[in-house]
Amino acid sequence: MTVDNLPQTFLTGYAEVLLKASATGRRLTREELSSHRAMGARAAEAGYDWRQILREHLAAGRVVRPRSAADLDGVLATVGQALDAFADGYQRAQRAAAHTHDAARRAFIGGLLSGTFDPEALAVDAERFGLQLSHAHSVAVAVGVEPYDDTHAVTRKVSTDTLSRFGSRGVLLAAVDGALVCVTPGGQDDVPAHFAERAVAAGAVRVAIGRARQGAAGCGHSYREALGVLSVADRMAFEEPVLHAVDLLVFPVLTRDRQALTDLVQTMLGPLEQARGGARPLLRTLSVYFDAGCVTAEAARRLSLSVRALTYRLQRVRALTGSDPADPRHRYALQTAVIGARLLDWPENGP
Repeated sequence: MTVDNLPQTFLTGYAEVLLKASATGRRLTREELSSHRAMGARAAEAGYDWRQILREHLAAGRVVRPRSAADLDGVLATVGQALDAFADGYQRAQRAAAHTHDAARRAFIGGLLSGTFDPEALAVDAERFGLQLSHAHSVAVAVGVEPYDDTHAVTRKVSTDTLSRFGSRGVLLAAVDGALVCVTPGGQDDVPAHFAERAVAAGAVRVAIGRARQGAAGCGHSYREALGVLSVADRMAFEEPVLHAVDLLVFPVLTRDRQALTDLVQTMLGPLEQARGGARPLLRTLSVYFDAGCVTAEAARRLSLSVRALTYRLQRVRALTGSDPADPRHRYALQTAVIGARLLDWPENGP
């Protein structure tokens, strides 16, 4: 807040101190320094602009007329002491206010995403932080090789980059459970895209973006959806650094009924465990084959095999399972089972 005139309560005793400095050359006492720090803190809490404070102090100092150059040096030294003490109190109050604001913002976001919130308090805090809960919001989650907190360099850099560009558009960022989270109003796809780009550039391993959902509970749904995408990405060994939940909707469908997925994997792929060396080599062959679009030459190249060796492996799959990976009639069920095996970490974790 900028004001035309700083109230005289913030300049109490200042002119008298300067006059004494001019007459005697003395410096500020400990009590006077403490008083100026307290006035600086009150000025910060009242929202006064520091440049205005500086101007008012300098203007008040002009009334003092030193008798000599030595007296002028004394006055200037006292002005410097007073301003330094005032600035110290002002900055401490600002840091305390920022810390309190950040703590409140973290608590608000944490409660919003976890669903553990009081509706009335949430509505008040949402207005305070510029979030319109009646609208839809999406949540993007960035994770790195190490946990993020609010003091981490990645958190500070990405927050500064994103908020400096979109700060007035209802965007909230915070470190939550070791991840960097960005809550964005729905329909503003450029915001999570920018957040993801900056997070990856700053060192994040992967960013997942949940779909926009309506209301306060929708933020939690979008957040959990993004976390689910990160979990799927780890299990499926996806290489893409940025993933959208809308592109991976098949995976929640597959994992919703874990028992049915387990039965499918065991029925379709269980016979592969009879192969020499176990199921893993043939499962890896099927996975690469499907990822390569069922193009034998490309799959062989990715596996560093000859086409003949790959063909032999596919024949072994057919002989053991009764399903032909090259036959469209069998391919869908077999590929779904391979995806399920990766989601379930089969065969390592058993059926």
